[in-house]
Amino acid sequence: MIKILSKTYDFSKKAEDIFLTFLDESMLFFLDSSVSVSGRGRFSFIGFKPFDVVCQDGKDALDVLKRKFYEHQIKVENSLVPFSCGAVGFLGYELGSEEGKTSFKKETDLSLPDCFFGFYSHVIAIDHELNKLHIIATGMPEKNDSLREKKALSDLQYIEKKLNEKYIESEKITDSSSHDFLESFDFKSNFTKSQYLDVVDRALEYIKEGDIYQVNLSQRFLFKRNSENPKDLARLYMLLRKVSPSSFGAYFDTGEFQVISSSPEEFLKKRDMYVETSPMKGTRPRSQSLIDDEIFRRELLQSTKEKAELLMVTDLERNDLGKVCIPGSVRVRLMRTLEEYKTVFQTTSTVEGLLDKDKNVFDVLSACFPSGSVTGCPKIRAMQIIKELEPNSRGPYTGSLGYIGFDENMDFNILIRTLIAKKDMLSFHVGGGIVADSIAENEYYETLLKAVALQKSIMSIFLQESGAR
Repeated sequence: MIKILSKTYDFSKKAEDIFLTFLDESMLFFLDSSVSVSGRGRFSFIGFKPFDVVCQDGKDALDVLKRKFYEHQIKVENSLVPFSCGAVGFLGYELGSEEGKTSFKKETDLSLPDCFFGFYSHVIAIDHELNKLHIIATGMPEKNDSLREKKALSDLQYIEKKLNEKYIESEKITDSSSHDFLESFDFKSNFTKSQYLDVVDRALEYIKEGDIYQVNLSQRFLFKRNSENPKDLARLYMLLRKVSPSSFGAYFDTGEFQVISSSPEEFLKKRDMYVETSPMKGTRPRSQSLIDDEIFRRELLQSTKEKAELLMVTDLERNDLGKVCIPGSVRVRLMRTLEEYKTVFQTTSTVEGLLDKDKNVFDVLSACFPSGSVTGCPKIRAMQIIKELEPNSRGPYTGSLGYIGFDENMDFNILIRTLIAKKDMLSFHVGGGIVADSIAENEYYETLLKAVALQKSIMSIFLQESGAR
């Protein structure tokens, strides 16, 4: 067990101020809990300059990550925070298909990897509950004790120096003019309306034939931007998180592309031998009117369709956890709880279990990835149908982003409400669940409503900054 160096400070600033302070650092990540809901969202984590990287495609991607992880793994002292060092990154949706569930990955014009993780030796952790800021440094990848301690001290002092020099306020990012950030507000989908209606009808045929009970279909929107400056993307993330704060938001810069997410959904969490997943199904908008808010709340809770979808996914996740947990330990701790966010109401279940002593964190990921809430039921057949009906690979969308600590604890979100930026392109997906009583036209317009909400957020940001009305 090696000693880690750490310092703790009282903290009254905002997490984004710390994030922006390190914006010039390479491969910066911000695992951002900008809102706490149902006990989740206590900590935010910031890190940069990993000492090693895994960027991998194909069916062995998770095995490569696992091998690298155990090569680097160290035993550290008990930490005051859930994550003090380890791997941060994402698993792309297609990794689930490569893991023996379906047979091939479609070509994508964005060419994104199935798996991308950096290994980070120092982390800044913000405890929103106790208002504390922790700086943790391990000195990795140095092997010699003396050299490792020297490097840890140097990393700690470097972070302290940057923090003490000046916090960069978020307003200095948001006030800069960027009306040229987008070439136009021309958001191009990978479906025409008729094409989307056709794939929904085909999905309904599969349901009628008994292949599946439900499937999640998505369409992708793509548009060009004039700037390739990551600071523009950091500004975009800052503003999106104000519009839609969440417990599992993230900004992750790989150097080649950036992942910008305001996800409200947790995929998997592991603490010691305890494993938990929290599928989310059912959404209604929030209103400025208390009366309308109550109408939407009741409508969601009384929806037979939304209740059935969440029940199906909860049962699927219970089955997945059962593959790696002690028999009899898996249970549904919470069934269909209502969560209230700034812009939406959502319903969520919580499934938990105790990990079998012969299983590890990678066994859990392999058994459960991707989440059934973004595929359909049964999962394997739903994924095969998604592969058939959707024209492009999903990439990070509906995959998962988070951390695996060297103590083998982990926490991952589901990458929904997520933008992907690569060079001069910006893309996002929107989707919905197709069930037996779905109407193709309604499903199409539901995805458009989700797309328009994100488009309006992006457009209002840049129009406001350029002085347009």
